[in-house]
Amino acid sequence: MNRSRRPIASVALAAMMLASCGGGGDSSLGGGPVTVTPTPSPTPTPTPTCALASRQSFAKAVIDEWYLFPGDVATGVNPASFSDVQSYIDALVAPARALNKDRFFTYITSIAEENAFFSSGSSAGFGIRLVYDAANQRLLIAEAYESAPAFAAGIDRGAAIVAIGTSASNLRSIASIVAAEGTAGITNALGPNDPGVTRVLRITDAAGTREVTVTKADYSLDPVSDRYGAKIISEGGRNYGYLNLRTFISSADNQLRAAFADFRAQGVTDIVIDFRYNGGGLISTANLMGDLLGAGRSGQIFSQTVFRASKAAENDEHRFAPGSQSIAPTRIAFIGTGSTASASELVINSMLPYLGTNMTLVGSNTFGKPVGQIALDRAQCDDRMRVVAFATGNSVGQSDYYDGLAPKIANSCAAADDLNFPLGDPREASIRTAIDFLAGNACATRIAEASVGAAARSSGARISAEPEMLVPDRPSAAQRELPGLF
Repeated sequence: MNRSRRPIASVALAAMMLASCGGGGDSSLGGGPVTVTPTPSPTPTPTPTCALASRQSFAKAVIDEWYLFPGDVATGVNPASFSDVQSYIDALVAPARALNKDRFFTYITSIAEENAFFSSGSSAGFGIRLVYDAANQRLLIAEAYESAPAFAAGIDRGAAIVAIGTSASNLRSIASIVAAEGTAGITNALGPNDPGVTRVLRITDAAGTREVTVTKADYSLDPVSDRYGAKIISEGGRNYGYLNLRTFISSADNQLRAAFADFRAQGVTDIVIDFRYNGGGLISTANLMGDLLGAGRSGQIFSQTVFRASKAAENDEHRFAPGSQSIAPTRIAFIGTGSTASASELVINSMLPYLGTNMTLVGSNTFGKPVGQIALDRAQCDDRMRVVAFATGNSVGQSDYYDGLAPKIANSCAAADDLNFPLGDPREASIRTAIDFLAGNACATRIAEASVGAAARSSGARISAEPEMLVPDRPSAAQRELPGLF
């Protein structure tokens, strides 16, 4: 999550964010600029400007001043023992990570890369979200972005990649890649996310098996798909609103306003909000979504942000500020998975005190990221330091969902992510379950309390039969907000 306010002195507090594994831009539970009252900026050790030691010193100074868990920072860590900045950061925050508070949410990234993503969703790659099915050793397409190369090549949700090569003559099966190198081998085989990188993919889908050559390119992500992002589903004489938000970036704002204006014009008050692959993003966009769901609640607390004691002056809250497009929802069914994090969880958690049992979580447990980052920039080195600096809570202060939100939602509804049907299709298992809830039907099965969220991961537990998003060890800005993106 990223939190938005104003820039910090010479280090430019670029943004606060909410995100599953990180973020950038304004404040985020993932990414984005925060505006906090500036204090003297961290002063790097006076070595050559962008030398490793100077960059490490900058990272340490940010952690010392802003880290939400100052008592859980390692002492006596020698920066000279590390050959890069991130490894040094990882060593400093290791105690908090061991307590499940900071699961790789504090990191250094590129200012230019993050700004491009959070303003327009700009990224480079094939433009697909990949799921690895360990039980069947298959690599599946969960989603394909309309403006990207893979979709133009006829690759869409539900297809399987069964082999990867740089040419038709050296294709390697997914099973052989994993046998030799683990799932990291798949990431390696797909190549770097640079424009011009070409791969031959053997694809299997409803049309059969074929080999497709795809070249990675720059593209902009449409946060609300023109195909299925916002629609009315009519069933049994009733209208249900369906909204699929891919990520919280600023280019989503007007799309969200347009979607809710349509819901309002058609009298829709029962809503399915599909966050199943949404890893987070800008708090400002999350707050806008709260406003659009807040007709009749003007001035009531939507969400709260709380910093460490020494930064209490930065504590903040967002109160509902409904506009002409806002609706007063009767019931909401949120669809989530283990890829649902940060800003997505903020919205779900913030609506819970107001809707109670008229709200549900459908699918599986969310990731569990009730904290957000601020971003501090060192522009001359293109370094943006994302540091966990605040916790986010709802109007009653609930902010302890490190194990995901399912345990907090008594009437959660378990459902599969059914890749046999397009997103937005009422036949798809999670959407079907969501509409059934809105229609007044009881959930057949509750979501197990730690089926996918932090508790399973922190204990090392794995549900091998359940496909998981493919995530590289060092994700890009886009991959932090959109787990599984390649």
